[in-house]
Amino acid sequence: MEADALSITTMQDSFKGLLKLLGSVKNYDWGCPAKQSCVARLYSLNSGGNIDENKPYAEFWMGTHESGPSYVVEGGGRTENGYADGEGVRDRCTLKEWIEKNPSVLGETVLTKWGTQLPFLFKVLSVEKALSIQAHPDKDLAILLHKEQPLVYKDDNHKPEMALALTKFEALCGFTSLEELKVIVQTVPEIVEVVGSALAERVWYLNDDDGEEKVKLVLRKLFTEMMSASKDVITEVLAKLISRLNIKNKVRELTDKEQLVLGLEKQYPADVGVLAAFLFNYVKLNPGEALYLGANEPHAYVYGECIECMATSDNVVRAGLTPKHRDVRTLCSMLTYKQGNPEILYGTTINPYTTRYLPPFDEFEVDRCILPPHSTVAFPSAPGPSIFVVMGGEGTMTTSAEVIVAEGDVLFAPANTNVTIATSSGLHLYRAGVNSRFFEE
Repeated sequence: MEADALSITTMQDSFKGLLKLLGSVKNYDWGCPAKQSCVARLYSLNSGGNIDENKPYAEFWMGTHESGPSYVVEGGGRTENGYADGEGVRDRCTLKEWIEKNPSVLGETVLTKWGTQLPFLFKVLSVEKALSIQAHPDKDLAILLHKEQPLVYKDDNHKPEMALALTKFEALCGFTSLEELKVIVQTVPEIVEVVGSALAERVWYLNDDDGEEKVKLVLRKLFTEMMSASKDVITEVLAKLISRLNIKNKVRELTDKEQLVLGLEKQYPADVGVLAAFLFNYVKLNPGEALYLGANEPHAYVYGECIECMATSDNVVRAGLTPKHRDVRTLCSMLTYKQGNPEILYGTTINPYTTRYLPPFDEFEVDRCILPPHSTVAFPSAPGPSIFVVMGGEGTMTTSAEVIVAEGDVLFAPANTNVTIATSSGLHLYRAGVNSRFFEE
């Protein structure tokens, strides 16, 4: 044990720089075609690997989760044909393995709280087709689900997350307000057909004086009845809905939500999630705006590209808009049923080139940095680790040594490391780190 400790200490003391990483890619069917996918471009530049133009490219992962680990680039850097070790790096050392041998790179506070697991998972998403209606379990439920169904729920962690728009980005997030819900029940007869007129009337007669818990109980009943309806009932009702909307479209302009529903039905015919979309807030983000999602909150990303950061987990409970495993009972029982529009984060300026996005979660924050030509910016040392991803341009990143970086590069910075970034041509990058407020507390 003493020899091991000595060895680890020596390695820790010797590493003060930046660690280049190879990320992992996910080809989920909702991803963008290779030629239009930011994920495909990043992955190709990052790995030097070939892109299959017949596949969708959905997610680029940077972190330590075993479902999509990052790998350490040994010997450090690009050649004309990609990274020096190419695909062979995957047989060597994952970032998780490297951190386990060098735990002090996480910083004492992070190591005490989360052990040698990097507390955040960093991603880039390219969304061509709507993701499933889903929610992520809180910590207690994650432990239970992982124990009961380890092949479906692959870890025991919670998964609060944040999406920061790279392009115009659309999502369904959280339940609509009571006022809007009453309008929906009155103007979408297909919902009444599924849940029954008695339940619809309970919604009509709700008011703000009834109290939050009563409203939640009725909303929960409504959503559960809808999501539990038989396939035959949903198929018949959606056929009526689409026919009605197509007729309406000839005499008036459809609402954004109605247009969304028509699009979702083309992507997922006869899927209950198409009808359920009426119950959620339809959010449209501009580039540089962010949306965060706590545990047990329903959501579905619809279209666009984003930077995503979350606690290190891949737990998803799905119930609609998906060909994958659905767990309707769990989803309907776990949701908070809070109503109203979600909070949009616009970020806080921390220097002329950098905006910081701070969600109310300990595990992560994200910085967006856009450097114009011939500029320099400093990222002061933080008590926790960081991962940087270069989205465009080229330049240098300097700690104890200077590293040339360009689009597609991913770099790990240990805790307590000052990083200076400079560019002559312009540079666009993002940094994920542990939430600054966590260290203040």
